[in-house]
Amino acid sequence: MKVVARRREGYVHDVEIEGGHTVVVDEPVEVEGGTDAGPSPTRLLAAALAGCVAVTVEMYARRQGWEVGAVEVEVDVSYEGHAPRSLAVTLRLPAGLSDEQKERLTVVARKCPVHKVLATETPVSVSDRVEELPVA
Repeated sequence: MKVVARRREGYVHDVEIEGGHTVVVDEPVEVEGGTDAGPSPTRLLAAALAGCVAVTVEMYARRQGWEVGAVEVEVDVSYEGHAPRSLAVTLRLPAGLSDEQKERLTVVARKCPVHKVLATETPVSVSDRVEELPVA
């Protein structure tokens, strides 16, 4: 799977995600040069975590045959400069679930793939080889 970011102007980039999806990223206006045309990459990281937890919980519940109804996941990000320092996840489930179901869904929430990546040291490499773009 590939993801490619292409600059529009300033910090605004179109990020193409294999499968036909495009997301616009930018920096907030508080950052010199940012126009807030889209979420910042670190905000997308928090969104990915929230979405992943929600989907993981709902998939598990479906496999168990549990009708959980509405699920809401909130991610509160604390920053140190521009970098996230911590991400706190709050899972909101509808009333009517047993304590055992709530406990199990909380355990499952911690097992979503994005949480696993963020909670461990996942190798990321930046190639030493720089490729040149074709001249327009």
